[in-house]
Amino acid sequence: MKKKAYQELLKKGWLDSIRTLFPDEEIYTFWDYLYKSYDRNAGLRLDHILLSPYLVSRLQSGGVDRYVRGWEKTSDHAPVWIELQKEK
Repeated sequence: MKKKAYQELLKKGWLDSIRTLFPDEEIYTFWDYLYKSYDRNAGLRLDHILLSPYLVSRLQSGGVDRYVRGWEKTSDHAPVWIELQKEK
């Protein structure tokens, strides 16, 4: 059900901001602690920032701070972020 809802948002013009910025890159935001997934880069992309059609033109930059996941006793998710241009 969640995947279907996500696809419906995309059909309505919402934008996957990180995929737009990095269309051909492998993007992960989650690495399970089992089986040393982070060390093997065997992750999943669970975290998204969708932009409404109104904000799409203001997308400037963004990324996944993957290195944070490598810290000791950290979350199994890495921070995802975007920057938008100020409204003119």
